[in-house]
Amino acid sequence: MRRATRTPFGSFTQVSVCPTCNGTGQMIEDKCDVCGGSGQKQEAKKLKITIPAGVDNGTRLRVSSEGDTGQRGGPPGDLYVYLFVNEDAEFQRDGINILSKIKLSYLQAILGDRIEVETVEGPAEVTIAPGTQPNTTITLENRGVPRLGNPVSRGDHLITIAIDIPTKISAEEKELLEKLAKIRGDHLSKVGGLFGGLFRG
Repeated sequence: MRRATRTPFGSFTQVSVCPTCNGTGQMIEDKCDVCGGSGQKQEAKKLKITIPAGVDNGTRLRVSSEGDTGQRGGPPGDLYVYLFVNEDAEFQRDGINILSKIKLSYLQAILGDRIEVETVEGPAEVTIAPGTQPNTTITLENRGVPRLGNPVSRGDHLITIAIDIPTKISAEEKELLEKLAKIRGDHLSKVGGLFGGLFRG
């Protein structure tokens, strides 16, 4: 539609789409009850989409040609899916690295050991070096999150060591530990001693 308006400053012409036919050049008198004459019907549809490895919170996936139908016979639009990733009780994520913790007995930390740990791909065996200290980090290379768009490149799995110090020990354990303290030359106070509060009869 073309509309001309005269003003003191001159004549202005305004062009707009016809409100009756919306620019189609056709007018539908008997409109369909389902689509209201638009030629389109909105309905829900279930889709199965592939989630690539390495996605994180806020990742946006584009599903081609699954959006709204195109106007006047045009191609359909795309569907965008935003992803939200649930947290895991055992593993934390830091970029493309995976973080977890394991607890060792003080004897495992002193003597060393080979233990099985859980990773995102299942159990893996790791070596605990003799004399391992609390908060030591063990790195399992290429056991982390695949880099989005490049699944060949992966992060690492970082395992933090915690040492479990017993709150109670048996009389036999107490005796052995006191012998060890003497061998090492550690002088323990007899008032309770290092193991006084740990003793279990």
